[in-house]
Amino acid sequence: MSESSEAVVPPTSAQLGAARKFVKAHGKPSRAVVENIGRAGARVVLVGADGALGDVVVPSVATGEALIEAVEDLAPATWDAETVNQTKIGPEHRRKMAGK
Repeated sequence: MSESSEAVVPPTSAQLGAARKFVKAHGKPSRAVVENIGRAGARVVLVGADGALGDVVVPSVATGEALIEAVEDLAPATWDAETVNQTKIGPEHRRKMAGK
């Protein structure tokens, strides 16, 4: 069975709540980029209107796409110039990415 023909596992209430909380805290419209992370599923990277970054891990790319569709004021995006330029990575996030 190909990945595209698998049944979509709907996002959980916790995953939906996390995405909605992010949008509420970081402005409308927020963007979301779905990234396949292999066996672990997919990472939905959230980019707020204020440039903040967040994420929600889901079981599949299809679930990530369903999450975006279910959350009001969350728009699907890619890592195009507009989305990248919207991000504002602060010192705390840089330390976290460096594993400190």
